[in-house]
Amino acid sequence: MTQLSVNINKIATIRNARGGNVPNVLQVALDCEKFGAQGITVHPRPDERHIKFKDVYDLKAQINTEFNIEGYPSTDFIELIKSVKPTQVTLVPDAPDAITSNAGWDTKTHQSFLSDLIDEFRAMGVRTSIFTGTDPEIIEYAAKTGTDRIELYTEPYATFYPKNKEEAIAPFVEAAKIAKKLGLGINAGHDLSLENLNFFYKNIPYIEEVSIGHALISDALYLGLEKTIAAYKNCLK
Repeated sequence: MTQLSVNINKIATIRNARGGNVPNVLQVALDCEKFGAQGITVHPRPDERHIKFKDVYDLKAQINTEFNIEGYPSTDFIELIKSVKPTQVTLVPDAPDAITSNAGWDTKTHQSFLSDLIDEFRAMGVRTSIFTGTDPEIIEYAAKTGTDRIELYTEPYATFYPKNKEEAIAPFVEAAKIAKKLGLGINAGHDLSLENLNFFYKNIPYIEEVSIGHALISDALYLGLEKTIAAYKNCLK
């Protein structure tokens, strides 16, 4: 069964716009769990413009489902992972000023760097995932790092889905087959939505986890959080 991990960065963005603690990031995470989410994802960035490092510690102490921390492995990020020891760390090649993740790793160029990090995190009992595109060579070099999983960057799929969903999904199906053959677990995320998630799942039913934030939180403004999580989980059947 493909697990749904809810990325709560957007909740923190709304809170930070006014200061204070409304909406309460921790309470939203707990509600997501109560409403059926199987994981919580956060992506702290150096400027703390949404998720703050304190949020990460607060969440670790309270949530009961999988905890996935995404981010670029800067010195501060690495120390955070060592301290918190989440269920999973997802390594993302974001520049510090990136608005959102917009590319996967060049795992061939950065193989040694990633391998050293993965060895360190796995020794602590933290599952590792590398954010990648669909290029077969990139996936092969991801496997050489020793990572447990990759996370397929799905923005290209979401962009082309309305024009031709069969062409949009094709490279992801092939990438997933290669990853599976190499013994990698497969996650997916970025711009997955109620419109395109079920088609993605039906074509790659062995995806282990999808991480969804922007679209899910936006839908919750209209449907409510409980109904929205149920709708996303229904797409994974």
